Amino acid sequence: MESPLHHFEVHPVIPIHVMGVDLSINNAVLAMWVGLAVVFFFFIVVVKNGVKTIPGKLQSVAEISLLFIRNLVDEFIGKEEGKKYFPFVASLFFFILACNLVGLIPGSYTITSQLVVTGAFAFGIFILTLIIGFAKHGAHFLSILVPPGVPKIMIPLMIPIEIISMVARPISLSVRLFANMTAGHTVLAVLFGLAMSASVFLGWLPFGFTVVINGLEIAIAFIQAYIFTTLTCVYIGDVIKLH
Repeated sequence: MESPLHHFEVHPVIPIHVMGVDLSINNAVLAMWVGLAVVFFFFIVVVKNGVKTIPGKLQSVAEISLLFIRNLVDEFIGKEEGKKYFPFVASLFFFILACNLVGLIPGSYTITSQLVVTGAFAFGIFILTLIIGFAKHGAHFLSILVPPGVPKIMIPLMIPIEIISMVARPISLSVRLFANMTAGHTVLAVLFGLAMSASVFLGWLPFGFTVVINGLEIAIAFIQAYIFTTLTCVYIGDVIKLH
């Protein structure tokens, strides 16, 4: 049976080498482009058909999705402050969701199953929160390291703990998405491999499980995009409100 980890291998599709530098387009890059294209053309079709008083199916999906994200932003960031960050949060949600779903297509690639990709997302969000915090509060932003009500004698102990807590945020954010997408795809690959290697009669059992797990993976794709987006809103809201 083929190794279930071969689905996570990155290999060049269009080799490009410039002055000794490897700029090849690999399967992960193509999957990312497909994810972007899915989101782009979805909203292009919605806008092209025009905003109707009685929405069609695509417009309804778009409106419900955007309203759902707007409620997240309003709840965790605030209605006024959230207006500035809504486009970013919505783009993040749809991009991660599209990449998760694209990875479920046989023969494609799941870029969110790569820790370097999810880590880059999480690190970028972490840097963004620091920029927002210092831009809004200046040096007073450092007070986030001292929880309110802490006795002064405990401050030297609390500051390192709060720093570790802040640094742990992008780590947990990236590992959560990476681990869930990798685990699900690995289970699918193992079950499908068992179905292919078993006899015709016994092969139906693991194949039936692959159908069930694949349905679960679709749900996980939505849930993980939701969790990643929600935590992003929470982190942005924390630095704005200094919670």
